Amino acid sequence: MSSLLGIFLYLFLLLSSISAKNREYKWRVEYMHWCPDGVDGVVISINGQFPGPTIRAIVDDTIFVHLTNNLPTEGLVIHWHGISQIGTPWADGAALISQCPINPGETFLYKFKVDKAGTYFYHGHYGMQRSAGLYGSLIVEVPKDEKEAFHYDEEFNLLLSDWWHKSSHDQQIDLSSKPFRWIGEPQTLLMNGRGQFNCSLAAQFSKLPITQCKLRGDEQYAPQIFKAHPNKTYRLRVASTTALASLNLAIEGHKMMVVEADGNYIQPFFVENMDIYSGESYSILFKTDQDPSNNYLISISVRGREPKTPQGLTILNYIPNFASKIPNSPPPLAPLWNDYNYSKAFSNKIFGLMGLSPKPPTRQNRRILLLNTQNRIEGYIRWSINNISLVFPTTPYLGSIKHGINNAFDTKSPPNTFSKNYNIMKPPPNPNSTYGNRVYMLKFNTTIDIVLQNANALGENVSEIHPWHLHGHNFWVLGYGDGKFDHKKDVEKFNLKNPPLRNTVVIFPYGWTAIRFVANNPGVWAFHCHIEPHLHLGMGVVFAEGVHLVKNMPNEALNCGLTRKMFVKDKH
Repeated sequence: MSSLLGIFLYLFLLLSSISAKNREYKWRVEYMHWCPDGVDGVVISINGQFPGPTIRAIVDDTIFVHLTNNLPTEGLVIHWHGISQIGTPWADGAALISQCPINPGETFLYKFKVDKAGTYFYHGHYGMQRSAGLYGSLIVEVPKDEKEAFHYDEEFNLLLSDWWHKSSHDQQIDLSSKPFRWIGEPQTLLMNGRGQFNCSLAAQFSKLPITQCKLRGDEQYAPQIFKAHPNKTYRLRVASTTALASLNLAIEGHKMMVVEADGNYIQPFFVENMDIYSGESYSILFKTDQDPSNNYLISISVRGREPKTPQGLTILNYIPNFASKIPNSPPPLAPLWNDYNYSKAFSNKIFGLMGLSPKPPTRQNRRILLLNTQNRIEGYIRWSINNISLVFPTTPYLGSIKHGINNAFDTKSPPNTFSKNYNIMKPPPNPNSTYGNRVYMLKFNTTIDIVLQNANALGENVSEIHPWHLHGHNFWVLGYGDGKFDHKKDVEKFNLKNPPLRNTVVIFPYGWTAIRFVANNPGVWAFHCHIEPHLHLGMGVVFAEGVHLVKNMPNEALNCGLTRKMFVKDKH
């Protein structure tokens, strides 16, 4: 009997390996003139496309991306957001954490397996290149002999982003200036890389004066129409790669059933609109059960910041209506931008799907409390975690830890918590902070709890939304709370029954969020606010686990800093 079972298992694994495919791409990354919103600008393109090409793969496929950097004066990396990179931590694409920046003129091979179905995306993770448009969609489908946990007839893909007319380089200089210069709100919200600044569809419903768009071709900024047949069920895969904006999504007249979050099944629930923060992805189902003689608006609106950016709009086109038929109704009315109770109610509706979503370990081995504060260092405004503002070393952590280079970064342990007397409702009494590049060394295969604690910024009565993303892992969201985290009372409220599995989670103003994950993926992993300016200003930490188990690390990933010297020495 056992021999028959062994043969069956062997055949199953053999068939699985045969069905898995290698998907190979050659990408050329360069700057390009483009009009994302009808105003002439410059984007980072991939093979002449903006956004970058969509990758579609099936579970267990291996992705090969030969990426050539044609940017004339700067390095780059690409992070595969939501992909765990098990066995390939150097392919995570986090500059100076998992790999060196790819130098101009060089080609780097990203090779990794996609082991989990879901809605994902990729983006630049060096400097502020995501703000410059370096992003695209990555969709992983279930194996052909498996079915999703829900039924639908067809699907759409929607990638959300925000856009400034000021270049990412200028924004970066503004953020690093003394006195501090804030980048301001984005001029436009983009849907699949397209938006309208004071023209076209947006002008139909805007109080702003209509101006003449600077044309480089309507196809660059004309809304991408979603063509649908009546009386069908559609899956809308939606992901947000915004640099700043938290968004609210609505489809005029259509209820939405939320079924997937960050590549994980969740207990389905209905909403009329939904919040989506930078770094998050969802799948929603909706039925085309409205009046078939009309078209309907799909809208995105700013949340959590006073809206100074017009709604992003496109059309759900009921076939056979003409796509140019403008809907009769105005765009869906978004919730008030600062109605945080509305946002919290949405987040608290998200639970793991019983039977298909794994449960968390019942106990943690280590709990780390991370206090988010805005501070000053030598007159420069920064964000800090437990009073340390993250700066990256010149040598990637992964290579320096693996090869025992002890002087590559500060090896002191970072703070495990913050002062019990800290008043999160007031600006910091001592706003001065310090730069640092310490690493949280996690014991391999242990269970880690992280409590993200939000606080007041430098200004009075200011506390912002922060979506946090963990590389290399999914985590369970154990709960949210208002005010200061209480070890005794709040731990008892943790949801261990059906918490959702995510890779990105929000902390609300003056509140806390608790997550749990198992440190079982050898590598060095970033955990940071997914708002681009906040990471640039130091809002992040670094975790290392089981680095001694990492094998076959390519030298190309480590060809900078002290590891470069090591390889040059070995070569000679």
